[in-house]
Formats: sequence, structure tokens, C-alpha cells
Amino acid sequence: QVQLVESGGGLVQTGESLRLSCAASGSSASIATMGWYRQAPGNQRELVASITRDGNRNYVDSVKGRFTISRDNAKNTVYLQMSSLRSEDTAVYYCNARVFTLNFWGQGTQVTVST
Repeated sequence: QVQLVESGGGLVQTGESLRLSCAASGSSASIATMGWYRQAPGNQRELVASITRDGNRNYVDSVKGRFTISRDNAKNTVYLQMSSLRSEDTAVYYCNARVFTLNFWGQGTQVTVST
């Protein structure tokens, strides 16, 4: 089992920045890929960014050049640095950890970008 605790969400204005953090505990040494998903009202949950244990990163096109995912394996923590935020980035952001074929999720943190 892996437990994930997110922090760092909040209310910001267009163009501002936020940093999300997600700390893993439990069987965290078995985690392969960690990532951030988001879900806006009425929309499906979508992958925003992911990072493997080796540091290989993947981003959805809409955040490329604005968001950066990073990972500290020693602290079992993954970060999402979000810059140049837009109103369409408003969503609940969920941390994800993958252990073999199992997916674990955090409770979600709200990010609201006002115009």
C-alpha cells in the first residue's frame, strides 16, 4: 500500500505560479512512475505530467513549457511547478503513484485560477 498526501493548491490569478507537492509513504520504494492528474467539473480526469524513477518526464501538450514535474526519490516526493497559469488550468489536481499494475491516488487539491 502507498499513501499519498498532496499540498500546495490554492487560488491564484492568471499568469501566477503555484507549486504542488505530493509525499508518498508506505511501500514507496516500490513506486515506479509518479504523476499528476487533474479533473475539472464535467470533464474526465486527465494526465497532466508524469515522471519515472529515472527522471523521464511526460507532459500533456497544454502544459508544455509552463509546468515542470520533478521528483525527489530520497524524500519520496513529487512536485509540480506550475507557471503562467490560465483559467483552463482550474481543476482538482490528484497525485498518482504506480506500483507494478496498481495505481494509488491522493485525495486531491483544488487549484483555481481567476481572471
